Amino acid sequence: MDRMIGVLLRAGVILSAATTLAGGIWHFVQHGGAMPDYHVFRGEPSELHSVGGVLHGIAQGHSESLVQLGLLMLIATPIARVALSVAAFAVQRDRTYVAITLVVLTALVASLAGLHF
Repeated sequence: MDRMIGVLLRAGVILSAATTLAGGIWHFVQHGGAMPDYHVFRGEPSELHSVGGVLHGIAQGHSESLVQLGLLMLIATPIARVALSVAAFAVQRDRTYVAITLVVLTALVASLAGLHF
């Protein structure tokens, strides 16, 4: 179980770093020569506020969306670890740890959804 979780965490971090790096390079290629205007603050585009918007932005060729996808993958990595732990404890038939880990997974998912207890 520890080996599987280690592989999952390592793969998640490597994939998210590679995705973010690819988005950064893509952004540099697209906008590297432009002079930034720091006199006016522009927040992040609204398309970066949802997973669907991020995927749509990537399809439209927005490099910022690829960077955002890498960050979302990084956030999803520990959540996937908890979900894998639930499955591993279920295979081991350890009901106590399944219940505890499900509570943790529920809290993580609820906090991402904006729900507060």
